[in-house]
Amino acid sequence: MSERILFITGRLAEKQVRQVLEKMQPDFLYQVHVMGVTVAALITADMIARRLTDTAGADKIIVPGRCRGDLEALSQHFGIPVERGPEEIKDLPQYFGQAAHHYDLSQYQTKIFAEIVDAPNISVEAIVERAYYYKANGADVIDIGCLPDTPFTHLAETIRTLKQEGFLVSIDSLQDADLLAGGKAGADYMLSLTKSSLWIADEVATTPILIPETHGDLDSLDEPIRILQAKNRAFIVDPILDPIHFGFTDSIVRNHQFRQRYPEVEMMFGVGNITELTHADTSGMNALLLGICSELNINHILATQVSKHACRAIKEADRARRIMFAAKQNNSLPKHINSDLLTVHDTAPFPNSLEEIQNLASQIKDPSYRIQTSREGLHVFNRDGLHSAQDPFELYPKLKVETDGGHAFYLGVELARAEIAWQLGKRFTQDQSLGWGCASQIEESTVDLHTFKPAGSTLKKHDQT
Repeated sequence: MSERILFITGRLAEKQVRQVLEKMQPDFLYQVHVMGVTVAALITADMIARRLTDTAGADKIIVPGRCRGDLEALSQHFGIPVERGPEEIKDLPQYFGQAAHHYDLSQYQTKIFAEIVDAPNISVEAIVERAYYYKANGADVIDIGCLPDTPFTHLAETIRTLKQEGFLVSIDSLQDADLLAGGKAGADYMLSLTKSSLWIADEVATTPILIPETHGDLDSLDEPIRILQAKNRAFIVDPILDPIHFGFTDSIVRNHQFRQRYPEVEMMFGVGNITELTHADTSGMNALLLGICSELNINHILATQVSKHACRAIKEADRARRIMFAAKQNNSLPKHINSDLLTVHDTAPFPNSLEEIQNLASQIKDPSYRIQTSREGLHVFNRDGLHSAQDPFELYPKLKVETDGGHAFYLGVELARAEIAWQLGKRFTQDQSLGWGCASQIEESTVDLHTFKPAGSTLKKHDQT
């Protein structure tokens, strides 16, 4: 028996709701109930509880996406589930598609090694603070990067302190002395050993991460792998990912060749060589690189946040690994799983056509301005008419708000958002901030990094560096 769903809406949206549902040809039965309000966004849970006296035998109620109030209490009131639908009516097909395919983003396969590249030049406290910040953004291992010809007098203290704070730690150097000191201080991993420096693995319990003796020489990895396997030692291999125009394509091929040669060996992918050294949005790069990791079963990446354009790289890598894992588990494309990596564009930026906006504008009977966007530009309308432009300054003389500073300011803010959304191909919703996915720094600017410290931390609170 088909599920029966009751859709609640306002008078202005009724026609569009019916049109969208009819085009969907859903596998459920539905009825549309119009509340006694013009705008659906003004509907509240309390209003529905008071005014809806007959649920028409529905198994579920879908209320407008901007409906305010306690839906759990409403569900108990009617004895059936009550859910918020999408904020835009045109998103109903996608809403039901997502409901049919719920993706669990709590799981992932690839661990993130977040490198602190300038560790020799900053204090232990500053390193620990940055470690908490990276961990809050998804890092699993804090990688302590050494610098050539730079003394690192507090290397051992840094690693011991991080371990006391509960972090997994890796030491990252091409100098034998650094790797040995890091291992003896308790590092969990050491980057990077070659056939020549493999002896260090016999001196410490630290898990070695191997690189070719000579850049690109996969054959030089065979003997160290054989030795470590014979000793039943855990290890990871990094065939090296090179920057674009400096061997990038060959290095992708090389990683693929290594995986074919050693299907079961743990691998690392140095994604920072691409995100740091390419001036393009890192969210897309991370999606592609973590997609490669997913296909090749690469379970460790080395990520960095040094360049200013890569200031969200670790957070993006975290989102990307979860999305790719969910897609792989469901044998699906990495589409319509999560929008966090859509930082600049949206999948459906313009839900309404110009004709639909014109039709809606013709029904408005009050003086309040509505702002919408279409492929053609920006549109402002109320009972006095519809005005369209691609430049907000062209609209100002038509709005007649010269004597109302507050209203003029409000419309200016909303039109500025609308213009940005229209230019970039993003979704604009009046009275809401634009969505920037995981590129937004709003959540980060209000985070107290010390709240991520485990109980019993002995470090003193200090100013951010």
